[in-house]
Amino acid sequence: MTVEELSKIPGVDFLKDTGLSRFTTIRLKVFGDLAIVSYIEALKKTIAKCRESETRYHLLGWGANQVLSSSDNTLFIKLKFDLNRDVFKSVQEKYTLPASTPLNVLQGHAQKFGLKGWEVITGIPASLGGAIYMNAGTALGEICEIVESVSILQPDGEIRTEKIGPESFSYRKNKFVKNGEIIIGATLIHRGQDPEIGRKIKEYMSFRKRTQPLSSFNCGCVWKNYDQNHKAGLFIDKLKLNLLKFNTMEVSDKHCNFLENKGGASFDDFKALIELSQEELLLHSGIKFELEAKIY
Repeated sequence: MTVEELSKIPGVDFLKDTGLSRFTTIRLKVFGDLAIVSYIEALKKTIAKCRESETRYHLLGWGANQVLSSSDNTLFIKLKFDLNRDVFKSVQEKYTLPASTPLNVLQGHAQKFGLKGWEVITGIPASLGGAIYMNAGTALGEICEIVESVSILQPDGEIRTEKIGPESFSYRKNKFVKNGEIIIGATLIHRGQDPEIGRKIKEYMSFRKRTQPLSSFNCGCVWKNYDQNHKAGLFIDKLKLNLLKFNTMEVSDKHCNFLENKGGASFDDFKALIELSQEELLLHSGIKFELEAKIY
């Protein structure tokens, strides 16, 4: 696949060997090829070109829980679909939205109109598609609770609709997006209106700002909780692992399930710190905590 081939696709802005750090929230140094895609037909053609040339492709979303390790033979794709914001002028029964819709837009709408159920996405720095892919959530719940259906582009160019049921998701994971498939949109529901939702969202945002390093370069929570009684952050705090650092990568002193890039950190710095943390957690707790952050 050549630069010229991708550059000629209408609706694709192709960047060759560009810095990708600005497309992930942890901002690690990495370079690679990036296609910013504006509509579905352009995405279909981009995927077709990747398949013809046997090039891997990977969706970036907002890059909030992603850590990029390598860009060899990979095309990174960022969706930038049009969003008709008129839908947010009033309350709808359902909302059919593109995957690139920012969750903070949905949060603002929920806060304004008191949409019950939508408080679960409060403060999550993600696109709608990325949040659904990992079943993003907070202490208030998970996004799966408000998803009715998901539109998925298959590698062969066909689009299928996944109806969401009780078995569609698990903790920080979906069970229906297959290898090579891309979430392109979803239909969300709510459970009516409640004026208390706006207050609840505001209070929870204040809580997150007080307890999490929202303004630093990080990828969100690094480790999955083993269960409600065995939370990774509590073990890290007990073991004083919040004192660990490797070059400019540090365990956050505000919330120890976060790693912060203090400037110029590399993937090797990130890897060294998580390996050391995992060894210590296993040694002292007997639990091998799994990564919540996704490494690609």
